Amino acid sequence: MGEPPYIRNSVDKVINFLYNAVDKPATWFRETIVVPNRPTYNYYHRKFRRVPTIDECYTDDELCIYEADEQYQRDRMVDSDILLILRQRRDDCYLYENPDFYKCDKLKEAYNENLHNYFIKYGEMHVKADVRHAFMKQKHRMIWERRHPEANITAFKPDPETN
Repeated sequence: MGEPPYIRNSVDKVINFLYNAVDKPATWFRETIVVPNRPTYNYYHRKFRRVPTIDECYTDDELCIYEADEQYQRDRMVDSDILLILRQRRDDCYLYENPDFYKCDKLKEAYNENLHNYFIKYGEMHVKADVRHAFMKQKHRMIWERRHPEANITAFKPDPETN
């Protein structure tokens, strides 16, 4: 930054004095104390490392199963939050573009696709379902797909009245 090249009048002297009295100490504190001690990542939420999934755990390893269940619960919360954000974007688009809803087709398709994927992964399971229930659901779905290769997997169709 530095000082101005010349001082024209007394107002410039006051501004220069205030600049040196207020901004210089704050800039020095930030550059010498805050920035060197700041963590290298640029986000402020807790970052969890990925843990082994339930199919990688031994049947008697309760700690591994517990960690896999915690990872599953976090993933489920993240997926439901993503779905909530997409639904809010779609509804905001409907509200903003009324009555030209065709402008919101991309948001509607993205929401319906994510809703379909969410239903495949978490649908028809109760709220307290754990990673074992999800693993069994995945296993049963894979067995059904193996036995019915000709069947169309898109059995879930979103209700057009709710979209």
